[in-house]
Amino acid sequence: MILSNPTTTPKKRLGYFSRLLDDASAGERYRLVTEQIAHAEALGFESAWVAQHHFHEHEGGLPSPLVFLAHVAARTQRIRLGTGVVTLSMENAIRVAEDAAVLDLLSGGRLEVGLGTGGTAESFEAFGVGSQERGAVYGRNLDVLRAAWRGDALQGGVRVYPAAPHLLGRIWQATFSVEGGQRAGAAGEGLMLSRTQPRPDHAPKLSLSEIQNPIIDAYLAALPAGQAPRILGSRTLLVADRREDALHWAETGLRRLAVRHAHASAGPFPRVDPQAPLERLIAAYDVHLGTPDEVIASLQADTALARTTDLVFQVHSIDPPHAAILRSLELTARIVAPALGWSGTAGAAAAPAGTERELQAA
Repeated sequence: MILSNPTTTPKKRLGYFSRLLDDASAGERYRLVTEQIAHAEALGFESAWVAQHHFHEHEGGLPSPLVFLAHVAARTQRIRLGTGVVTLSMENAIRVAEDAAVLDLLSGGRLEVGLGTGGTAESFEAFGVGSQERGAVYGRNLDVLRAAWRGDALQGGVRVYPAAPHLLGRIWQATFSVEGGQRAGAAGEGLMLSRTQPRPDHAPKLSLSEIQNPIIDAYLAALPAGQAPRILGSRTLLVADRREDALHWAETGLRRLAVRHAHASAGPFPRVDPQAPLERLIAAYDVHLGTPDEVIASLQADTALARTTDLVFQVHSIDPPHAAILRSLELTARIVAPALGWSGTAGAAAAPAGTERELQAA
C-alpha cells in the first residue's frame, strides 16, 4: 500500500549528481565536474550533489566533498550544493560540523548535507572503524553533528563556532532500508534514495520502485505532523539525440563495471554476467537511456520517482564522455524534466551554444 502525506508536496526540484568518474586524472575530473555543475546551473538545475569515496578511484573520485564544493561555490551563484553522501561513520563529526558551517557561509547558504553509512570493509579498516560497527558509529556521530550545529555544549564544555542551527533543516539521510526511511522521517529530515540497490535473495526480480516505495511509505508515516517531506530520488539517466549513441556508451561503461563487480569480494551492487546481453545490463543497473521520448516513458513508469520532491540524475554507471554529459543535461532540462513535473527555475540562462556540435565531433 502506498501512503500519502497530508502536507502538500511542493513542485519538483531538479538536481545533478556526480561521482566524479570522468576518464581522466584526479585534477581533470575535478575541473570537468565543476564545468558540468556550472552548465547545470545555467540550465536551471536547482541542485548539484557529489559523492564521497575513499581509496577506490573506480567507484568514485572524491574523498573530500566539502573541499570540492567550496571550489564549486566560488564558481557558481545560485545552484544548491549537496553531499551525496558524507560517510559519517568514517568522519570526526565535530570537524564535519565545522567545515559544513564554514562552507555554508562562504556559499551564501547553499549547502545541503546528505549523510550515510556507506563504504567498503577495507575502507572502514583504514579509518580504524570495524565495518560491522558502521551503524552504531553513524548514529553516535549524527547525534554529535546535530548537537554541534545547535550550539550545544560538547564534551569539555566547548561549543562549535560558527554554530549553524539552520543546517539541521538541510540534513538528508541515505538508506536502502525501510528502517532507515522510518528513522529519517521520525527525525524530520530528508530521505535520499539510491539510483539502484541490491535485490533481496528471495525476490531478485523486484523493480527498484517495488523496493523503494515501502521505504517512502515508512518515511511518510514517521514524518511529524505538518512537516513537509523531502524525498530525493537519484536515477541513472543518459539522454542523447540518438539512441544508438547512448547504447554505445552504455556498452562500454556497463560492461566495464560488470567486470569489476564480478571480481569484487563483496559489495552492495548487482551481480551480472559481464557477457550478458546489453539490455540485461541496463536492467540490472537500473539505467534509463535513449532519446528524450524514450527516457520520459521509462521514468514515468517509475512510481517511486513520481513520489519524490527532488529529481536528481547522474550518468553513473555509464560514465560517458564529458560532451555527452553536457548534452544530456541540456536535453534533461529542456525536455525530460518538464515532462516529469519540473517547471524550471525562473531566470535560468540559456544553455551555452556549441555542445551538440562538440558532441558530434567527439
